[in-house]
Amino acid sequence: MGSRTPDDTIAAISTPLGEGGIGIVRISGLRAIDIAAEAFRSGHGCDLRERSRRVYYGHVVDASGQVIDEVLVHVMRAPHSYTREDVVEINCHGGAGPVSAVLERILEAGARLAGPGEFTQRAFLNGRIDLVQAEAVIDRIQARTKAGLRAAAAAADGVLSKSIHEMRDTMADALAHIEAAVDFPDEDLPDLVDEGLRSRLDAVSLRMRELLDTAEAGRLYREGAAVVIVGKPNVGKSSLFNALLRDARAIVTAIPGTTRDRIEEIITVSGVPVRLADTAGLRPPQDEVEEIGVALARDSIRRADVILLVIDGSQPVSREDESLAGEVLATGQPVVLVCNKRDLGQRGEFPGGGRFRATARVSAKTGEGLGDLEQALASLLLGNASVVPEQGLITRAHQRDSLRRAEAALNHLLAHFGASPEFLSIDLRDALAAVGEITGETTAEDVLNRIFSTFCIGK
Repeated sequence: MGSRTPDDTIAAISTPLGEGGIGIVRISGLRAIDIAAEAFRSGHGCDLRERSRRVYYGHVVDASGQVIDEVLVHVMRAPHSYTREDVVEINCHGGAGPVSAVLERILEAGARLAGPGEFTQRAFLNGRIDLVQAEAVIDRIQARTKAGLRAAAAAADGVLSKSIHEMRDTMADALAHIEAAVDFPDEDLPDLVDEGLRSRLDAVSLRMRELLDTAEAGRLYREGAAVVIVGKPNVGKSSLFNALLRDARAIVTAIPGTTRDRIEEIITVSGVPVRLADTAGLRPPQDEVEEIGVALARDSIRRADVILLVIDGSQPVSREDESLAGEVLATGQPVVLVCNKRDLGQRGEFPGGGRFRATARVSAKTGEGLGDLEQALASLLLGNASVVPEQGLITRAHQRDSLRRAEAALNHLLAHFGASPEFLSIDLRDALAAVGEITGETTAEDVLNRIFSTFCIGK
């Protein structure tokens, strides 16, 4: 954090810049109320320093008393605030001019401009939320689907944290038993490292595996997936793109090679935000523009989570179709074979169709089979397991990594449960440290700073 200290009073704009009805400037810290009071003039002669619960009406004024803007001021005293510090929120008129002028006045009065995520970081450091809940704040802001929002809300409400803490408590209790067996080997004590303790640790290992199995779905709900439509010219790629989008976004003509560029739009598939890309038809380029378009198509293939290979299902499978299938399958990415133009009838089977993760027969023109295609896509992205966002998901790479290390340490302990208690305690300490990284209890300061630096300023 550089020269910043926890004693600083910080301020920032907490609403997006742009014209709107309301803009909010948030202040937090030891001097938040005093600084706000210096810049505020009540319309009714009230003082922000009064210990009352109310909303104050008045004006923010400059040092000479000149009115900057008409405002409403909310005062939230520690510890009953977002940061557990004194917090003041100034509601002014929306727009870059008013909110910037109000913030500038607050900074002149003694506040420091907050860094990215610094309000939430203070809420974490002051014990109001743990790291899982802190990260859920930005996930809520960035959620693009209802499922993603539900997952973020569950994390913010402590659903995932509760599971992590329960596992940690069980392991901590087990460690106490194991260390007692180490420290008092000759005492007349009951067997401290018994099958009951092993059973409890087995249950923790199982819960870790259940959470790890949610990680891919959690990542997709938060980050989304890239799905690319590829195929020869004039097989109906752009028509399929428009059909999945439920909008005429891409130009469709009977002329082969109409699409020259990569066109992307966001759709939702089973709660997952999908970045769907329509690409130029793959064939030997006819000119420089098409050459660029084909290069972009091949780049999209390399970066896709799922490839939709479209063929004209009303025509016999050609050598070019087979060659293109070999090219996309060679990437190792999941490939769905989409036999388009179902309304014109289907002619034959694709040789080696079992190589594809799924096959869908559709008509982009009439909509036939689109539901089956979307279901196949959902199964590829989320798997067949039922994932419920409200039950708590692993959503971030560092959470998955920490939980994997915890599971490995715990499983090593369980595999050698008959070993000396001294060795068991080493594995258990490693597992405890790893799960503590998820909630922030054992996370290094530089890692915490990197996490909060990804937040927006004002949150």
